[in-house]
Amino acid sequence: MTLHDHYRQIYVCLGGSFAYLRVELGDFMAFIAAGNIILEYVVGGAAVARSWTSYFATLLNHKPDDFRIVAHRLGEDYSHLDPIAVGVCAIICVLAVLGTKGSSRFNYIASIIHMVVILFVVIAGFTKADVKNYQDFTPYGVRGVFKSAAVLFFAYIGFDAVSTMAEETKNPGRDIPIGLVGSMVVTTVCYCLMAVALCLMQPYSQIDPDAPFSVAFSDVGWDWAKYIVAFGALKGMTTVLLVGAIGQARYMTHIARTHMMPPWLAQVNAKTGTPINATVVMLSATALIAFFTKLKILADLLSVSTLFIFMVVAVALLVRRYYVTGETSSSDRNKFLVFLGLILASSTATALYWALEEDGWIGYCITVPIWFLSTVGMKFLVPQARAPKVWGVPLVPWLPSASIAINIFLLGSIDSKSFIRFAIWTGILLIYYVLFGLHATYDTAKATLKEKNQKIMLQKVEEGGVVADKSTTLDP
Repeated sequence: MTLHDHYRQIYVCLGGSFAYLRVELGDFMAFIAAGNIILEYVVGGAAVARSWTSYFATLLNHKPDDFRIVAHRLGEDYSHLDPIAVGVCAIICVLAVLGTKGSSRFNYIASIIHMVVILFVVIAGFTKADVKNYQDFTPYGVRGVFKSAAVLFFAYIGFDAVSTMAEETKNPGRDIPIGLVGSMVVTTVCYCLMAVALCLMQPYSQIDPDAPFSVAFSDVGWDWAKYIVAFGALKGMTTVLLVGAIGQARYMTHIARTHMMPPWLAQVNAKTGTPINATVVMLSATALIAFFTKLKILADLLSVSTLFIFMVVAVALLVRRYYVTGETSSSDRNKFLVFLGLILASSTATALYWALEEDGWIGYCITVPIWFLSTVGMKFLVPQARAPKVWGVPLVPWLPSASIAINIFLLGSIDSKSFIRFAIWTGILLIYYVLFGLHATYDTAKATLKEKNQKIMLQKVEEGGVVADKSTTLDP
């Protein structure tokens, strides 16, 4: 691999899905995705910070609301003010600003403690298991399962942070996919084992929404274990907040380098080597939302944003494989767009039918075959224009097409209020992009092109390929 290829991989990996979407779908879609990814980080951090308060209260034998301020004049979803969550965000901000070296050591130690606690929860939980708790396996029916699956994506927002650490890897083209897939497999296995252990210890209807594992161990007679679980949870959530703070600051820095956001957010402190401005802004927003908003509101809003991003990335993957500017013929391009449009339309229709018709099934007999035939058409009637060089997603177009269908379908299980909040945020992003971001990115692209041309001309002059005359002007 050449040095150029190495740094190209770092560039694409460092920006994560933002850089990927920018290359494949252009600045507009990349900006909308970036805005929602920032929303994910902020809302996810706020949710973890509020959960931190809940487990801290359990550790001190108190209820979470004992440490919160109830403002009765505010709406029910925003009236439980959480000053401890704000304090935790402030401490995390200081740690993230001081540098990644010390943060890495803290994360390494905290991760070991966290894994020990997870093993304890799983093993101890299964020893207190009661299979009778699984007799009512689907208390809310099939719709309840899909509603839970939609909210479950709340646990998968941190994986994009792995890509923001590409500058610290020797071979990002190999290491980043291994890190992403490996961390996702380990996390999914741990998540499933802990969920099974929890539901076997305690009936589903009695699970505490604030500190479920601590309360579950207390209810089965192991009151001493709740302190171990609460301590481990606090350690784990602190690690999550710190990793998220480092990742989200780097993400915002990368976006700011494109001038889609104010460039001062891209400034890196020479002493600490960290983007202080981006870190402070992100954690200030996290603290503000954590102070006001309940966990359920955060989880639903986060799921909408996450599912939307996953769907857009799947679309970008299909575009990357099937369309190359200047190489793909007009006929192949048109066929690809038709099949992609049918995949999106049929998936959306399936989700809407699921959301509006509780007992209907006729609609699925129309929408699902359209999705299937569209994917078949893309597979056999449209030639792939680009093959992966280092690592590629298998089973294209089936896997990304299924990802589009599943993500859109799960969106149909989320309440309408979350979509309204999502639409408001997206509207704000559009206004900002039209008034500021569009012009800034155009000016930046123009300046970059001019600088590139100057470098090419300078190189030719140095190599003797071009003789510079008096009219030739080159900036040093």
